[in-house]
Amino acid sequence: MPTPQRSARKAVIPVAGMGTRFLPATKAVPKELLPVVDRPALQYIVEEAARAGLAEVLMVTGRNKAAIEDFFDRTPELETALEKKGDAGRLAAVRESTDVAQVHFVRQGEARGLGHAVLQAAAFVGEEPFAVLLGDDLIDARDHLLEQMLAVQAEHGGSVIALLDVGRENIDKYGAVAIREDTQQGVVTITGLVEKPPVDEAPSSLAIIGRYVLSPEVFAVLRETEPGRGGEIQLTDALATLVERGHPLHGVVFDGRRYDTGDKLDYLKAVIRLASEREDLGPALRSWLTEFVADLPAEGASQA
Repeated sequence: MPTPQRSARKAVIPVAGMGTRFLPATKAVPKELLPVVDRPALQYIVEEAARAGLAEVLMVTGRNKAAIEDFFDRTPELETALEKKGDAGRLAAVRESTDVAQVHFVRQGEARGLGHAVLQAAAFVGEEPFAVLLGDDLIDARDHLLEQMLAVQAEHGGSVIALLDVGRENIDKYGAVAIREDTQQGVVTITGLVEKPPVDEAPSSLAIIGRYVLSPEVFAVLRETEPGRGGEIQLTDALATLVERGHPLHGVVFDGRRYDTGDKLDYLKAVIRLASEREDLGPALRSWLTEFVADLPAEGASQA
């Protein structure tokens, strides 16, 4: 009798990167803790996993990332001080990061790519499907991408990845996929993958973005995957091998709200977009932005 399909219960978040695009700030502060309004980008990611029912989270860290562990730890002195002041709002916000999920940590040891980082989660995951969430991609809480991916994996088995149509002119910046016809609305069957192909060689304009629901079979393939593009062990290469071996791989094509915090300009856009929608900040911020944009031509003319 075949073993029943298990549902994913755990999430893995790789956070070992050096954050070079945000130097010099990331000399001392992990990129993942840079605030998006008033919460670190990483907290949004953990909250997303928890909303999808993944209450256990493993962060794959590296050197100089101890501040991440501190952030998700309790701070008794701060909590006591806030309690004495009667500051219930800030006390709840401080405790939220600790209470949202059960967070574990493991060191990657050396930076050998995303595939190598995911491989560090093998003991934590065991023999069941699991999610991988990359910290540069924030998915709006109103768009239930991860929940949809988990449902697709539970229905079809195998692995599931998130896809975004970035236009063929931009596909050389991403991992790209070849697909068959839609199996259902917004879901495609993937027949091949390639990491950052030249534009004229890309199999489609569908790019892999930072959400995966993976079968534990990926670990055995990662152990035998040779370094690929950039001299790193690429998760894309391991998934391509699984497809070649007949492993089911589906893609969920996302058309919702995604904020890229791995790029300076897109990071600023994410802060503005999210702040402008908040009840406490939005009205004043939107008013100021309107005035600011209206004043720009006059300022340009005065400097001409």
